Amino acid sequence: MLVFKSLQVASVLLVAVAMALALAHALELPGKLRLDKDAYLAVQQIYYPGFTIGGVSEIAGIVALLALVVSTSATARFWWTLAALLSLVTMHGIYWFVTHPVNNFWVKDVDLTGLGATFFSAFSGDISGDWTKLRDIWEYSHVARAVFGMLSLALLAIAVTQ
Repeated sequence: MLVFKSLQVASVLLVAVAMALALAHALELPGKLRLDKDAYLAVQQIYYPGFTIGGVSEIAGIVALLALVVSTSATARFWWTLAALLSLVTMHGIYWFVTHPVNNFWVKDVDLTGLGATFFSAFSGDISGDWTKLRDIWEYSHVARAVFGMLSLALLAIAVTQ
């Protein structure tokens, strides 16, 4: 029972951190939409490596939720936990398929080494376009990620209080 409760607490904390990072980006949106190109591109540089390191909470949260789903019997708690997992996986998928390709564009002229270079080379493609279009994709993808992160946290809160 103690292991199960510990897994629940760890899951809540990891999902909360993952949601908080996406929410932080979403809350910046109104201010960042007022920036000109040079200011916007300068601001984008502040996120690396901090948010990249914090992103580990998403993977750890997915693993913790998966362990929680596997260790939960088929009750209402199971379905709430599974829904929380699917929401977090959706949030993470949005990152890799929408946000990350634009990140690769933002850091294309940055001299990255080590893990940073490896991370940003994943799913790298030849993305281009008007900077405002790429900005909007990046910014609104974080709004979507924040919504799925909050949904995951809410579903998990329901699950652990069952």
